[in-house]
Amino acid sequence: MTNIREIWKEKAGKAKQLKIAMFSIHSCPVGELGTKDTGGMNVYIQELAGQLGNRGHRIDIYTRVHDPNDPQVIHLNDNARVIHLKAGKNGHMHKLSIYPYLDDFTGALKDFVTRNGLQYDLIHSHYWLSGQVGRWAQSRWDAPHMVMFHTLGAVKNSTGVGKKEPLLRIKTERQLVKHCHRIIAATEREKTELSQFYGAEAEKINVVPCGVNMDLFRPVKKAYARRHLGFDDKEHIILYVGRFAALKGIDRLLKAMTHLRHLQNLKLVIIGGDGDTAPEFIEFQRMSSKLGIHDRIMFTGRLEQDELPQYYSAADLLAVPSYHESFGLVALEALACGTPVIATEVGAMDSVICEGKTGSVVADSRPPAFARGIRDFISNPLSETESVDSIRNSVRRFNWSNIAKAMIEEYESMLADFNFSNMPKTSSKAAFI
Repeated sequence: MTNIREIWKEKAGKAKQLKIAMFSIHSCPVGELGTKDTGGMNVYIQELAGQLGNRGHRIDIYTRVHDPNDPQVIHLNDNARVIHLKAGKNGHMHKLSIYPYLDDFTGALKDFVTRNGLQYDLIHSHYWLSGQVGRWAQSRWDAPHMVMFHTLGAVKNSTGVGKKEPLLRIKTERQLVKHCHRIIAATEREKTELSQFYGAEAEKINVVPCGVNMDLFRPVKKAYARRHLGFDDKEHIILYVGRFAALKGIDRLLKAMTHLRHLQNLKLVIIGGDGDTAPEFIEFQRMSSKLGIHDRIMFTGRLEQDELPQYYSAADLLAVPSYHESFGLVALEALACGTPVIATEVGAMDSVICEGKTGSVVADSRPPAFARGIRDFISNPLSETESVDSIRNSVRRFNWSNIAKAMIEEYESMLADFNFSNMPKTSSKAAFI
């Protein structure tokens, strides 16, 4: 006998066009990448929304006004747009400082939705602050609510690195885990952490990995990339790309460089940051001088996404020295450009790196061991003609089109479960005919 729930899922999951409200309150998806609160999550939201829009679904991404000169609505494509709403002061605000203004944000959201006659099939919140607004919308709109945390406060605290995340965040995340309809984890590791730290029900969590834009991140001939960027062909170039947050492990990478003094023509190129007056930049400059490696370090500052493929292609390897990652998008970007990755055992590194073939995951993450991982690849480089295509091919399954397809399946499944749970309890089999 056919299961009634499965019949309902089949009928309810056939939406031709989904109307999706996404929330990214603290960080604008079209903000400057590599700055304090703008990183992998922003890339994720923009790429996913763009792919969903290209498939005919309608996506509105609501975020806080960061720059008063930005228009209220920015279109990513015909079906996906970013909508800026007022909450707190203009300009950058510390994430925790935004929390008291979430009521202002929901008020502005209510006005915008009412004024424009909008309705949504589902809610997709990114990060815990957005999840609070998502809970409000979940109740007011009677719509299913999906949450992707991107990072978890309790997990960050467990590393003992950087400032401790406040109890408010931990409590909020625990409530979101309890009350939302679906949680998307980027890795199996994150799924385990959700259960371990927050008691999340395993059946509520599904794993959908992050993706990479294979059209943007493509190999460039190394010799050409190096000439264009002004690098010497004889240099060994290690690349770091990302924010200057404590969890990213730049301090560990700088210390690892002290164990590589014997390697001639070795240069570490660091991309990202909030400019040369930012405290983090000044601290890393000071550290590199104290360690006696300042002449081997190059800080480029923040770069646009379309500039990165040349840097990835010019490098001998990308270093991901993080203490914690929810996924690690930069590793996918480097691999898509045919560049191997040396990483600590964080995020999705175990699943995206083919050990010894496309890079290495260093189980012992202390600086000497991380340095050995770098040295082994520098000393025994892969053949460029043999490796670039094979490294790139190893991550084709992470193309954003595949990730969007998987996410649509999650949306439709969540909608079907939501509709089934809300159907009249007296319904009989005849109701499905």
